[in-house]
Amino acid sequence: MQIIYISNQMIRKVFRKKKSANGKESKIDAFLQKYNLPKDYLGISRRSVTRGVGIGLFWGFIPMPMQMAAVLATTPFIRFNVPIAISMVWLSNPFTMPPMYYMEYLTGNFLLGREGIHNVELTVEWFKNNLGDIFVPLYVGTAFYSIVVSGLIYLGLNWLWIHSVRKEKAQKDHARKERKKKEVTEAKKHYPPHKKKLFEFMPSQEHEVNTSIKK
Repeated sequence: MQIIYISNQMIRKVFRKKKSANGKESKIDAFLQKYNLPKDYLGISRRSVTRGVGIGLFWGFIPMPMQMAAVLATTPFIRFNVPIAISMVWLSNPFTMPPMYYMEYLTGNFLLGREGIHNVELTVEWFKNNLGDIFVPLYVGTAFYSIVVSGLIYLGLNWLWIHSVRKEKAQKDHARKERKKKEVTEAKKHYPPHKKKLFEFMPSQEHEVNTSIKK
């Protein structure tokens, strides 16, 4: 939880929009305006970032070529942070593909109730050569990870983002209250002592006698 909170803080700090001293637009805004692109494509809002992660993982889990092109093909339908989505796609690379495909193949066999092939080689060439034999369980497992796992990661990241923002707001509110309390305490120390009242009501002796007679 703390790692997510710190990472969110770093993201906001690094990518926060800044204007120059002469009031010109930031380079990101200028680039988006020049090519008439929606701001969400490079935005750092919760919605843009979490969508980018979810869409990138969705395409990254699928055994297919040109995954980055698939990410770009999604942009007319959903607005999201494109660089983050592309970086998520690269979690599937020549080094991670064989174990990812094997994991998806095992998951597909489990969901279908099959035993599958036991002598699997963790190489991209083996999966290419045996694609006809493992196609159905492989892509059933792929559907599970692309839809279910990516969806859960998307929802979890949304929840963590919202929680971190609320935590940050609560910390700022607490710090503000403590600062005000300290200011009030310091101010009280410098207050002049209370002056004595100019007139004090002192019951006269005659008044005391009268009240005692009435009793």
